[in-house]
Amino acid sequence: MPEKKATQQQIVAELKKSYFMEIETVINYLANSIHLDGIRAEEIRKALAADVQEELTHAQTLARRIKVLGSGIPGSLDLTMEQKSLQPPRDLTDVVSVIKGVMEAEQGAIEQYTKLIEMCDGIDWVTQDICIQLMGDEQEHLRLFKGYLTEYSKKEVKA
Repeated sequence: MPEKKATQQQIVAELKKSYFMEIETVINYLANSIHLDGIRAEEIRKALAADVQEELTHAQTLARRIKVLGSGIPGSLDLTMEQKSLQPPRDLTDVVSVIKGVMEAEQGAIEQYTKLIEMCDGIDWVTQDICIQLMGDEQEHLRLFKGYLTEYSKKEVKA
């Protein structure tokens, strides 16, 4: 039985999903980069503030590709928000929950890009290449925040 190939329409739909995920991440990173309080939160606030621009660049890259493939760019009314674990915590000093939320968002992005990379194989090399690059950035973010979690978890145990 021959393997079913993805259509351009399916690829564009997944690109739009990735675009939504990046925009939502920008919103939540921005919120958390300002929301958190305390000495222990300083490094995380700085990292999130820096990542806002990188995630926005990812969204812009995806939007350009969506346009090149002949589709319209979704506006705010088309957005579906799903990042429950990345919402700013009630406790302004709850750095660990934000770190875990970032890790979940980054893992979700990696899974979404993996899906797109596989869909595009042999069909759309340019989109595949873009997704490989973006996935690499997300893997780097995930590794960084895993390190933060290890460090912050050690401090919580000692406290």
